[in-house]
Amino acid sequence: MSKPSLDPDVADVAPNEPALTAYDEQHVVTYIRLLQAEGEGASWREVAQVVLHMDPEREPDRARAAYQSHLARAKWVTEQGRLLRGTGSK
Repeated sequence: MSKPSLDPDVADVAPNEPALTAYDEQHVVTYIRLLQAEGEGASWREVAQVVLHMDPEREPDRARAAYQSHLARAKWVTEQGRLLRGTGSK
């Protein structure tokens, strides 16, 4: 895996593939930030603006969909994809 960017731009919708993608590898930091923000109880609007670089006031549907799909992918990556845990972990 190559070194991920610390603050990459995101697509409107995260991947929904059954395997890890290059996009997932490039967005590891984004996924971590999303999971941390959720754990801290941050509002989706704030997270969409700060982490995903989307304006929830101007484009609420787009920002909400991007937030939801990326958060779901972050959870999948850590629980099923094992990108952030060793492949030997369960």
